[in-house]
Amino acid sequence: MTRFQDKVVAITGGGSGIGKEAAARFVAEGAKVVLNGRDLAKLESAAQQIDPSGQNVAVSAGDIADPATGATLVDLAVSRYGALNILVNNAGVFNPKPFLELNEADYDWYLDTILKGKFFTAQAAAKAMKDKGGAIVQTGSMWAIQAIGATPSAAYSAANAGVHAMVRNLAIELAPYRIRINAVAPAVVETPVYNTFMSDAQVKEVLPTFNAFHPLGRNGQPRDIAEAILFLASEQASWITGAVLPVDGGVTAGRH
Repeated sequence: MTRFQDKVVAITGGGSGIGKEAAARFVAEGAKVVLNGRDLAKLESAAQQIDPSGQNVAVSAGDIADPATGATLVDLAVSRYGALNILVNNAGVFNPKPFLELNEADYDWYLDTILKGKFFTAQAAAKAMKDKGGAIVQTGSMWAIQAIGATPSAAYSAANAGVHAMVRNLAIELAPYRIRINAVAPAVVETPVYNTFMSDAQVKEVLPTFNAFHPLGRNGQPRDIAEAILFLASEQASWITGAVLPVDGGVTAGRH
């Protein structure tokens, strides 16, 4: 399948996990991809793995909380590959902490990375897409839909609820430019984000305990989310905008 032949895709949080998996799939279906993340070495390693030829993947390192980073990412896509057709706003951070212990720095970290980052990167992308149309897919979160006592995450959830609300608002505002915007809302997905606050041994011990939390009986894998992202970015979803799609193994459907 070459759904994305000659399409140019920018992906934030593209060095690992969901972003990297989506990048590999876009390239496999004919796209040129520009990856953003904070760690240049990690991005270059991901680019090399995805496309050893170096022709189809470019990298742009920087903290997405700074609006200049999103602008630079979009500029690189346009200058290197001639256009920007798709933005995957995927960068995020996660570290459960009780509400009574959250400080202002924690709050700012979530809001800046998750909400401000996606907001201004989407704005830069929309400016580049407004003459020819395009698609934006955000990675939101199941935690913005439903609170989970085992993983206290008030600031994280609030930031992602903002991402979901932004999707609905931008769907209306950007529709005249033929720019579609949607989000995926994942539950527990086995990505390196858990290694940012747990040791490898803890991850190995803790993550399997969440399998049963999902009615379908297993945690998500990056490929599960990437498939949904590619669908929403593709022409197959040409009549879908303003949607938040749960990709959560059934968690938000109810209790079993």
